[in-house]
Amino acid sequence: MTEYKNITFLLADDHSLIRQGVEILIEDLGFEGDILHASTLQKVLSCTAENNIDVLVIDAAFPDGNSLEIIPELKTKYPELKILVFSGLEESDYALRFLNAGVNGFLTKVSEEEDIKNALMKVIVEGRYISSVTQGLLLNSLQNSSHQNPLEKLTKREFEVVQMYADGMGNLEIANALGLKQNSVSTMKKRVFEKLGIDSLVELAALLKKY
Repeated sequence: MTEYKNITFLLADDHSLIRQGVEILIEDLGFEGDILHASTLQKVLSCTAENNIDVLVIDAAFPDGNSLEIIPELKTKYPELKILVFSGLEESDYALRFLNAGVNGFLTKVSEEEDIKNALMKVIVEGRYISSVTQGLLLNSLQNSSHQNPLEKLTKREFEVVQMYADGMGNLEIANALGLKQNSVSTMKKRVFEKLGIDSLVELAALLKKY
């Protein structure tokens, strides 16, 4: 814990009571670094530019915009900056959106004090905080991704060509049917195989049968 003790925090929320509450919790954890405050996104940008911030605890919505608008910029400029979103937004609707933008954790404002302290410690020591709700969201996202129909990657014309191959037509027949050059059809076939990660018409037929 000693190596993590001197941490500079930036608490960003347009409600001062929220910032003061989080500051009390940080002090309870025994950190000795500075605790800075920002009430707008513009102040967040200026404060991070002027100070060496270690941890940013930020709300999602501000009078001058949504923090999603500046998070990618902050992570690009300050890759070591740890960002914990502390928001009143529904976790199941917004957590993945913020995680995809590069934040290190998402926490709702209805969380208990101990959960907030735990989230802060996880972000500081381990580099991320993932609640049980967000874990479920990530798992569902991965499962849905793995079961996604690969044929959806194809354009309308590419899928049309795929169906013609499935009907037993060759490159010349397909070219004549679609008014294309034969080498254009061959190029399209190669592109389709690359998109689907296959090497033969047999594999293509199997994909069509599956999906």
